[in-house]
Amino acid sequence: MKLTVLAAVVSILSAPAGVVRAAQAQAASAQPDRSGEAYAEFLVGRHLETTDNIDGAITAFKRAAQLDPRASDIVAELAGLYMRQSRLDDAIAAGEQALKVSPANREAHRVLGIVYATLVESGRRQTGRNQQSNASQAENLTKATQHLEQAIDRTGDSDPNVRATLSRLYLAAGSFDKAIPLLVDLVNQEPGWSDGPTLLAQAYAGAGRDADAISWLERAASDDPELYTTLAGFYERARRWKDAAGAYERAIAAEPRSVDSRTPNPKIPELKAQHAAALLNVGGQDALTKARDLLTDVVAARPNDARSLFQLSQAQRRLGDYTAAEATARRVITLNSRSPMGYYALATALEERRQYQALVDALEPAVADFRARAGSTPESDLGLLLPHLGFAYQEIGNHDKAIATFEEAHKLAPNDATITAYLAQAHLSAKKYAAAIEVARKGRAQDAGDLRFARLEAQALRQSGKADEAVSLLQEYLKKQSDRPESYIALAQLYSEAKRGGEAVKVLQDAQTRFPGDTTIGFELGAVFDKQKKFADAESAFRQVLSKEPDNAPALNYLGYMLAERGERLTESVDFLKKALSIEPENGSYLDSLGWAYFKSDKLDLAAENLHRAADQLKANSVIQDHYGDVLFRLSRFDEAIVAWTRALAGDNDTIDRPSIDRKIKSAKQKLGRK
Repeated sequence: MKLTVLAAVVSILSAPAGVVRAAQAQAASAQPDRSGEAYAEFLVGRHLETTDNIDGAITAFKRAAQLDPRASDIVAELAGLYMRQSRLDDAIAAGEQALKVSPANREAHRVLGIVYATLVESGRRQTGRNQQSNASQAENLTKATQHLEQAIDRTGDSDPNVRATLSRLYLAAGSFDKAIPLLVDLVNQEPGWSDGPTLLAQAYAGAGRDADAISWLERAASDDPELYTTLAGFYERARRWKDAAGAYERAIAAEPRSVDSRTPNPKIPELKAQHAAALLNVGGQDALTKARDLLTDVVAARPNDARSLFQLSQAQRRLGDYTAAEATARRVITLNSRSPMGYYALATALEERRQYQALVDALEPAVADFRARAGSTPESDLGLLLPHLGFAYQEIGNHDKAIATFEEAHKLAPNDATITAYLAQAHLSAKKYAAAIEVARKGRAQDAGDLRFARLEAQALRQSGKADEAVSLLQEYLKKQSDRPESYIALAQLYSEAKRGGEAVKVLQDAQTRFPGDTTIGFELGAVFDKQKKFADAESAFRQVLSKEPDNAPALNYLGYMLAERGERLTESVDFLKKALSIEPENGSYLDSLGWAYFKSDKLDLAAENLHRAADQLKANSVIQDHYGDVLFRLSRFDEAIVAWTRALAGDNDTIDRPSIDRKIKSAKQKLGRK
C-alpha cells in the first residue's frame, strides 16, 4: 500500500499547483492508513517550500503532524522551515515537540543546535549585556552544544556544517580538547574550508598543545603558505625566535607583490613588521641589521606607523647608531606625544650615549604631563618612564630627585623588585644608609632569595660602620646560594671594601675552582689584587679573562687604566682602552680612562678631548672631574680647571683626596692672581 501512496506523491510533485488538493484527496481515499496521508502532506510541504509558498508549506507540515502525531521527522522538518525563515521561537517549539516524540531525532537536535548557536552569536554582538543576559548566553551555549552533539552521526559522515558549528561552540566554551579531533577531521576532509586551519590553531593554543600545533602547521604550511604566519605566531609563543623569523620570511615570499598593477599588497608591510620583531628577539649583528632594513621599508610604506618607528629606533640603538635611534624616537613622540613609547625609546637611546642631562630635559616635561593626566592615562605609562628619569637624576648627582622619582615609581608598582632595588640604590648613592637598609630589608622580605637586596643592605651596613654585620649577612647568603657565582663575588667585594683582601682572594679562588669558565670571577679577582697593590697578580688575572673573552670591555678598561695610573706601557694601555671604547663608544668611564692614559703620555689635546666628554657625561663622578681639572691646568686653562675641581669636591667623593684638590684649586687661583 505504501508503494501506491509514494507513486501518487511523485505525480503530485509534478502536477500543477491547482490540482494538488484534488490529488491529496485522492490519496486519502486510496489509503485509509493516516500515516500514508501524513507522508503525502509532508512531501507536499517540502514542495511548497521550494516554490516559496511558505505559509502553504507550514500548513501542510502541521496537517501532516496532526495526521501522524508519532512522526517526529515531520515536526523536525517544520522546525527546520521555521529556522530557515528566522522564526527562532517557533523553531525551538517545533524542535522540542519533535524530541518529545523521539528524543534521538538527529534533525530536531540539528535544528535546535543551530538555533541556539545563532542566539549565542547574536548575543555576542550585543553591547552592555548585564549579568542576566550573560547567564542566558551561557545557557544558550550549553543547549547548542548538547543538541549538536546529538545531531552528529557517530557511525557515518555527518553534515560538515554541523561539525564546524559544534567545533566553534567548543572553542567558545573552552572545550579545546573536544574541538581538536573534530577540526582535524574537518580540515582533512574539507581542504577548501578557509576558517578551519585558524580554528584548529586556536584549539591547539587553548589546550596548551603548542607542540602539536607546530607539528601540524609545519606539515600543512607547505601546501597552504598563508599558514606560515600562524606558524610564526606559535614559534613566538615557544620563544623560538629564529624559527619565527624564518616562517615570516616564507610568508612574505608567498605573498604577491601587489593586488593589481597599481596597488601594492597591504599585507606585506605588516608581515615585514612582524618579521622584524622576531629578528629583534633573535639579536646579533646580522639579525638586527636585517630587522632595521625591514623596518625602514615598513616606515617608508607607512610613515605614520608609530609602532614600527619605535621598533626601528630600538634596532638602530642596538646596532650602535644612537644618533639615528634618537631621531627616530623623536618622530614617534611627534606622532603621538600622549603615548609613553616614544619617550621610552628616546630615554634608552640617550642612556646608551650617557647623555643624562639631555634625558632629564626630555623626560621631565613628559612625566609632568602624564602626571597631570592621571586617571585618563594608565599608571603603567608613567611607571614606564619614571625609572629612566630616576636613573638619570642619580647619574647627574641629583640624589634627592632620584629618590623622589623612584619612590613615586615604587608606589605605582610596590611589588616590582627591580624598582625596589633602584630605590635602595638611590638612597645608598645619596649616603642615606639607614633608608637604604630599610628599603633593602623590605625587598628581602618580599623575596628572600633575591641577592640584589642582600648586597645593597650589606653595602649600606658597611658604609654606616657595621662591616661585621654586613659580612655575616652575605656569608649566610653564600651558604644558601653556593651554586651561584654572584654569591661569591658579592662576598668578595665586601671583604675587599672592608680591607679584608686576603679573605676576598680566598673566596674568589674557591669560586674559580667551582666555576672555572666564569670570567666575572677572574675580573673580580683582578680588581681585588689591584686594591691590594699586587699589580702583577692583577694584570695576570685580567689577561686570563681576556684570553677567554678578547672583547670583554670591562677587563680591557680596567687593565688599560691600571697601566695608565702607574704610567707603565702607555702605548699598550691606550690600545686596550681604544678597544674597550670600540665596543662601548659612549662609556664615560672608558673615555676617562683613555683621557687619563693620554694625559700620562703627555698628549694633552687628546687627553682633554676624551676627558671633556667623560666629565660632561658624568658630572657627579669626583674622580673624572679631578682628572679633567688636571689636564685643564696643564693646558693653562685655570678658570676651567677650578670649575672641574669644584665639581669634584661636590660630587660623589669616591676615592678622591680632598685636601689635594683644595691645594690644586688654590694653585690655580694663584696662577690667575686671585685670592
